[in-house]
Parts: sequence; structure tokens; C-alpha cells
Amino acid sequence: MRRVLVLLCVLLTCVLFAWIFWRGMVPQLPNITAAPVIVKQPAVIESRTFDPDAPPAEMPPLSTGELAVCDSNFGSNATVSGQSRYTDSTHATVTITKIQVTLQLTVTMWTPSGATQHVIDHEEGHREISEYYYQIADKIAAQIAARYIGKRLAVTGADLPNAINLMLQQTGKEIDEEYGKELNPEQAQLRYDEITDHSRNDVDYKSAVAQAIKETADAPAETPSAPESDH
Repeated sequence: MRRVLVLLCVLLTCVLFAWIFWRGMVPQLPNITAAPVIVKQPAVIESRTFDPDAPPAEMPPLSTGELAVCDSNFGSNATVSGQSRYTDSTHATVTITKIQVTLQLTVTMWTPSGATQHVIDHEEGHREISEYYYQIADKIAAQIAARYIGKRLAVTGADLPNAINLMLQQTGKEIDEEYGKELNPEQAQLRYDEITDHSRNDVDYKSAVAQAIKETADAPAETPSAPESDH
């Protein structure tokens, strides 16, 4: 009996040392969550002229009294991934672990054939405002996406894989919508048109751009800014 106890103690000791050794050799598992990945594509800028008597169909309509238009579109596409834990056949919890947001800005400046330099400069001002906001777009998108990392979502449905996929897609749409609201370049664009009277006065466009951005830097968002059409 004593020999058996000795052998048992030796065996337990070996198991203990083996476990300690294994704990020291095997690295700790990484955190399942990761920081959001923001992919900001280069801005695409295009200048086009048009015949005032026959504007092309793809051109945004001119408002009363306007000669030109600058069409700015801020795109956002958030892709969300998560780790699922099934409670039963119709219930699960999804923890958001990865988010990638792809950002894009396209600006098309439409000016009439034979437009004066003053009118062209005015549309350049709209472009500069859009590009100013695009410079900080990645920081805004990262802050928004970070709030979702680690978030747990309750999912129910007869087809759980499909329900989980739909939930993740909806979360991506929410991130895109929040991005549009928080970026909020529209207030600066509207203020710029007020300062310049839609290019009808002699205010220097660069001064007007700086003033519009400064005055609306902390303006609350009223409507999503993507897509937008600036005049």
C-alpha cells in the first residue's frame, strides 16, 4: 500500500511539473478582438464642363440662380465580423471582433462652358471643404467603429447562421450612418454659399472656405452627409 501511495505521489508530481512546463511553453491566446481597420482610398476629383442649354443627364440639377455645381459624395462601407456562441438551436450571442471600414470621396465640379474664373474658383472652394473633411474622415470612422468592438449582440431565429449574418450587416450599416452624421461637411458647405452668395459677390473664395470651416467646426449634424450634393 505504501509503495502504491509513493507511486501515486510521484505520478501526481510529474503531472504537476508537466502542466507547469506546458503553461510556460504555450503562449497566451491573443485577444479575440482587434482594433478597427480603416481603409481610406484616395479622393477622386474630376472637373467637367457642360452646355447650359443642354446639361447632361448625370449632372445634378442647378438651383435657381446658380451657374455651376460641385457634387461631393462621401462613401463608407463597414464590414463587421464576430464570434458566435450558440445558446440553443434558435438563440445565440455574437461578439463583434473585427471591423473594417472602407472610405471614399468622389468630387465632380460641373462648370458651364465659358465660365469665368470667379465661378470656377467658387466650385474649387466647395472641393477644398470636402477634402478638408476627408482628411479627418479616417479618425472619425475609427472612433465610431471602436465603440462597436467587443459589443455583444443577441440573435434569435430558426436559421441562426443567416440571422447572425444579417445582424452583422445591419451593424455595418449603422456604422456607415453614424459616420455620415458625425463627419457632417454639409454645414460648412451651406455656410460657404451664404458667405459667397453662391459666387455672386466678390468675397475671396479661400477666405470664405476658412471662415465657413471655422464657424461650423462644432455644428451639430442634422442630416447624413453621404451622399451629398454641394452647390
